[in-house]
Amino acid sequence: MQTDGDEMIYLTCYGVPVEGKPPDGKPFFVYDQQGAWRLGNGDLLEAIDDVCARIHEALATRIFGSYDGYYTILREAPDWIHTAGLDSESSMSKQDFEKITRAHPSEELHKLLYLHDCRKLVYGIQETIKEVVYLQGEFFRGLNLDDLFHPPSIIPDGLRHSSSPVTSKLIAFVNVIYVRLHSLLDYTVKLAYEVEHLKTSFAEYPRLSSRHKLYGDRRHVSWNMKAGTLFEPCELAVEIETFRNLVIHDGLLDHYPKVYEDRKDGVVVERFLLLPDRVGGRLSTSTNRNLFYNGEDKINLRLPALLAEFQERILASVNEILSVLR
Repeated sequence: MQTDGDEMIYLTCYGVPVEGKPPDGKPFFVYDQQGAWRLGNGDLLEAIDDVCARIHEALATRIFGSYDGYYTILREAPDWIHTAGLDSESSMSKQDFEKITRAHPSEELHKLLYLHDCRKLVYGIQETIKEVVYLQGEFFRGLNLDDLFHPPSIIPDGLRHSSSPVTSKLIAFVNVIYVRLHSLLDYTVKLAYEVEHLKTSFAEYPRLSSRHKLYGDRRHVSWNMKAGTLFEPCELAVEIETFRNLVIHDGLLDHYPKVYEDRKDGVVVERFLLLPDRVGGRLSTSTNRNLFYNGEDKINLRLPALLAEFQERILASVNEILSVLR
């Protein structure tokens, strides 16, 4: 984003925007042409999307025997086959869907339906990783650019905390990031399991093999524990499960949600949010208490590295899935 003087604004992990590019090695965010704040370097979103596109093609090849064979049938297929029950572009009801599929059964129809059901799993990975990347950008936009206190001009120097609407929004971004990262753990296991158990009989419209599989079922995938993937035991996955469960089942990352702001000479020098202490990714717990903050873990300082590791692992995972398909 440009300032009035045509200087580029960079968002920093410290919650203080700068007009000059941060030093090498320091994470920063820039405003891209699509209207989103994106990590200045190291983002693997396009690489993940590219592998997923190849998985789409490989699924069609496996189910139909060849991609040309699939495309020949697709050209004659009505749109409802890949939108009904999957996409808001279709207004077809469940009753009409079931009526038409039962009235005109064929192996080609069942293959098309099953293929697009499998592709839904791939789309889930593609769209959810985009959500996470964009949510991260919006989190840092708010942390850097939004006013925590009103009016901001009379805030004294020193460290204070805010529980303003901006605070609620920033914490909501963190909550949703952890929840959606956990969704990606589930989606990746579903896709990996489905690929290893692809249907071969299409006399009827088949159910997905993976419909009840979740991240805890990854042991049923042949390459479970593979190094560098989301299937390898790692503290990252444990942390995601821990905070997802905390947010979903216990409600709050902090009993009194807050964002801290430090000012010197009337200028903001740092903003940060704290996460509770953990051991091996699990919350430090004593009887009923599990929100201890002795470690001063500033989520804003390590969120880019956390998501970078996650992207590396999910890229390795979808590459493995593509290798199995081929």
